[in-house]
Amino acid sequence: MSFWIVIGILVAIGAWLIGVYNGLVGSRNQGQTAWSQIDVQLKRRHDLIPNLVQVVKDAMGYEQETLIKVIQARNAAVAASGNPAQAGPAEAALTVATRGLLGLVESYPQLKANENVKQLQEELTTTENKIAFARQFYNDSVNNYNTRRQSFPAVLAAASLGFGPMDLFTMPETEKEVPKVALR
Repeated sequence: MSFWIVIGILVAIGAWLIGVYNGLVGSRNQGQTAWSQIDVQLKRRHDLIPNLVQVVKDAMGYEQETLIKVIQARNAAVAASGNPAQAGPAEAALTVATRGLLGLVESYPQLKANENVKQLQEELTTTENKIAFARQFYNDSVNNYNTRRQSFPAVLAAASLGFGPMDLFTMPETEKEVPKVALR
C-alpha cells in the first residue's frame, strides 16, 4: 500500500514539473517571438536611415557632422540588435540623432519639398509607431514570463530547469519620445 502512495506522489511531482516546464517554455517562447517582432521593425528602421542620409546628403553639404552622427548611431544600434538590454540605449541614441537630422531637414526648403524625403519621413514615423507597439507587446510578454517564473510554486523549479529572467526593452526616460515630423 505505501509503495503505491510513493508512486502516486512521484507521479504527481512529475506531472507538476511537466506543467511548470511547459508553462515556462510557452511564456519564454512568446517573449522571444515578441522580440523578433521588434527586431523586424528595428531592422526596417536601420534600413531607412541610410536612404534618408543619402537623399539629404547633397543638399546638406555643410551639415556633415550631423550625418556622421546619424550613421554612427545607426551602426551602434545595428551592433546592439538581438540584445534588449543593449538595444534600448543604442536605439535611444539613434532616435536622438535622427530627430536632429529631421530638425535640420525642416530648415532646408528644397528638402521639405522633396517627395523622397517626405516619403522617408512618413515611413520612419510609421516604423517608430510599429516599434512602440511591438515594444509594448514584448514588455508585456516578458513581464508575464518573469512573473510566472517568480511565482510559487514555479519558483521552486524554474532556475533548476534553466529558466532565467528575460530583460525588458527599455529606453532611457528622456529618449522615449517618437521623433516629431512635420510633413507639408
